[in-house]
Amino acid sequence: MFYAGMALKLLIGLAALVIVTRILGKKHMSQVTPFDFVYALILGGMVEETIYHADHTVPQMIFSITVWGILIYTVEKLTQKVDWLRGPLKGSTQVLIKDGKISIKELERANLELEQLRSLLRQKDVFSLREVKYVFLETNGEISVLKYQKSSAVKEDGEEQEVEEIEPAILVVDEGKIHEHNLKAVDKDREWLMDGLKKEGITDIEDIYYAEWSASHGFFIKTYDHCISV
Repeated sequence: MFYAGMALKLLIGLAALVIVTRILGKKHMSQVTPFDFVYALILGGMVEETIYHADHTVPQMIFSITVWGILIYTVEKLTQKVDWLRGPLKGSTQVLIKDGKISIKELERANLELEQLRSLLRQKDVFSLREVKYVFLETNGEISVLKYQKSSAVKEDGEEQEVEEIEPAILVVDEGKIHEHNLKAVDKDREWLMDGLKKEGITDIEDIYYAEWSASHGFFIKTYDHCISV
């Protein structure tokens, strides 16, 4: 009976974990944040405790997994809707190098030394800081790199042409809400954003699904009307 009970718990535990994981969404391992790792660890611990302790029943296991799944699902939805919760719970992208200048403050905040940053850059096939224009530390601990463009490129006919420098785009509106933090990061404010959107023919923020802005290309806007809703 003991082994039959353990087998039943394993089966139900596996099914429950799969269901909860599917409900919480699909993520590649490289996209997992520290918060995701912690909730998955606790979820697995709940199943383990129930399996190896005879006094823990199957209904208790299902109840604990269900409550934990509901809590995490609620947090996931809140971080999508409430901007000020997203940073503390999920983390936020840090700009380690901006326009070729290293941010010592951001490096210290990320607990990174310069040599560690250089090691991460080498893994991206970047072997000198002089090549780097922007470095972003993503919420999953990976870095994204934007290198300087070469000043000229050779066409097929042998002539040289100037190559336009690319600036990273920032998300300024997300699902009808202004990203104040992102605006502040590029020394812009709400008034500047509203003026820019009016020039693009948009007067109501709530009509916008997302809007990006970059110094090199300006605004890129998609309203709800331009998105697939089903």
